[in-house]
Amino acid sequence: MSDNDPQQLGSAADVRARIDTSKPHSARFWNYFVGGKDNYEKDRELGDHIKEIFPGLVDVARTSRLFLGRAVRHLAAEQGVRQFLDIGTGLPTADNTHEVAQRAAPDSRIVYVDNDPLVLAHARALLTSTREGETAYIDADLYDPEAILREAAKTLDLSRPVALIILNTLGHVADHRQARDLVARLMAGLASGSYLVISDSTATSEGMIAASNEYNKSGAIPYYVRDVEEIGAFFDGLELLEPGVEQVTRWRAETEEATPVDAYGAVARKP
Repeated sequence: MSDNDPQQLGSAADVRARIDTSKPHSARFWNYFVGGKDNYEKDRELGDHIKEIFPGLVDVARTSRLFLGRAVRHLAAEQGVRQFLDIGTGLPTADNTHEVAQRAAPDSRIVYVDNDPLVLAHARALLTSTREGETAYIDADLYDPEAILREAAKTLDLSRPVALIILNTLGHVADHRQARDLVARLMAGLASGSYLVISDSTATSEGMIAASNEYNKSGAIPYYVRDVEEIGAFFDGLELLEPGVEQVTRWRAETEEATPVDAYGAVARKP
């Protein structure tokens, strides 16, 4: 069960009143790409436009979700991790972090973090748990790591290892040095033996760069694609798990053929 009081999250009507449907939003745009229904006309219009420019972004959205599942499953089943802090949760779909983790280890505890009104409206769908574990939701901002850690500590034991997950979110931080600082401050508050899981779209093809430029013209919060080396820099000082920083489709791929995509990720351990 969760400690979150549904009343504190606000009624669905109150939360939806805060949603701006006049321009696209990254969570809804991504939801459209993975086949979800929690999106609006502006999100779909942008999605269709981007698909004309670079249909490969649909593969990035789909395979990034699969990467999340493999990473969480590996950490829970093979590394013994029982605590997960998922920042930039996005909209619920199939195989959310708590579902994958608790399937492998029912006593897992998961804290989700986001500050988007539509995600908040769906928070109750995420606030489910096995009887042995716990799931909670924090309405907080990536730009305030200390507040995130403070609230997460109400559900997680930060003196024990935690897997910090930040997927397809750091691209919203324009300055790479600031993005690295945010990650470092979050990891500094976690115990030795904790893990960092990151993936983001990358500037590894002309199509992806063009798609990013068009997205950033749409009025949505901009998303900046980075070089692979910049993705790798988020893991400085940590011990990378094999195969290191790799295309999300090739990170511990479960099939021999992995579709190339413009998205890289990795999992690393804090010494």
